[in-house]
Amino acid sequence: MIDAPVNSKPEKAADGMGDGKEQKLPQRDWILLPGLSLLTICLMVASAEIIGQCMFPETKTNMSRCTMATNPSTGVHAIPNTVCTEQFSEGGLIEYRFNGCGHRAGMECEPKQPGAYRIVMVGSSIALGAYLPREKTFAALLPTELSSRTGRRIDLYNESFFFESPRVVALRLNEALAAKPDMILWILSPWDIDNASLLLPAHVAPKAGLVTTAFGLAKTSRAGVLLQHFLYKSPNSFVKQYLIGGGGSGFLDSNLSPEWQRHLHEIDGYASEIEARAKAAGVPVAVVLVPFRAQAAMISEGEWLAGFDPYKLDRELRTIVVDRGGTYLDILPGFRHIPNTEQDFFVTDGHPNAAGHLIISELLTKELTSGAVPALRAVVGLQTEKEASR
Repeated sequence: MIDAPVNSKPEKAADGMGDGKEQKLPQRDWILLPGLSLLTICLMVASAEIIGQCMFPETKTNMSRCTMATNPSTGVHAIPNTVCTEQFSEGGLIEYRFNGCGHRAGMECEPKQPGAYRIVMVGSSIALGAYLPREKTFAALLPTELSSRTGRRIDLYNESFFFESPRVVALRLNEALAAKPDMILWILSPWDIDNASLLLPAHVAPKAGLVTTAFGLAKTSRAGVLLQHFLYKSPNSFVKQYLIGGGGSGFLDSNLSPEWQRHLHEIDGYASEIEARAKAAGVPVAVVLVPFRAQAAMISEGEWLAGFDPYKLDRELRTIVVDRGGTYLDILPGFRHIPNTEQDFFVTDGHPNAAGHLIISELLTKELTSGAVPALRAVVGLQTEKEASR
């Protein structure tokens, strides 16, 4: 059998394709296709927003009813005998209860008990225990830990509050001294140094243009919060994004910028004033720097990008405090031995969570009882229940 000859020329397609001419997209498709793409994107964003709203409800607070932020002679402070609540997206419903002196101290503002060693703590939101029940904050945990190590009754009276910058701490130092402390514990964070001279929260002005503002709104949306929780679970991803983003990460530069040098100069001034007045009253001052989430993650990992140094600000602050006669409690090296310590901070907000406050309490206890404060030196043979159970 002989096969029929094969036609080497393809037949012309019935729909006109193959005639060598490019078919034009119908005009209506130029509208429909982008419209469908935009609709798909909107549906995806809306779905992410709904899921994020379910997982991380929007933060709601009535803190304004408990806050006085109009008096430049005292700075921001809590109104005595008030109770406010906050529905925090990452931490649930939180209550802030302030005593007759306007402090979240867990006790009334009364004279210390005979024989007790009283620590008065000052600082801003981290020291206050923002977004956590008071009993889970290191202000509540530290006295028990110290009592176990020293065999003494430790009384910690917390005078910290939101936006209580170093300038405000200096303004209200007489209030701290009036509580008759045996020691003042001053809690600092990179925020406190960056805002050393802040007087009232209303003075914080956003340094943002239209694009930055839009980015900020997207970041704080429920979809943005959900995305951050997904992306920032990995410490490497989070730290790189934080450093590259640049916003607020200048304190991690190995060579601090002139702006951060100015902040440290301001801290130097307030530290000198606070130390001199406390010394005149016979009260020692101990200072500690609590790290931000990215800073703790870098230390925990033990490595970081060139041009950055998570210990730089710590060293600078130590020099300032020690040169002014104060005691510096260096807890940052302790984070090197804690794996995945970025999990001990709220992902989007950055404040320490309950696990973070427990770690800070343990690190502070170790520093305070190591001999840095002679009156709190650990007694040989005494152990905390946790140590004894190991």
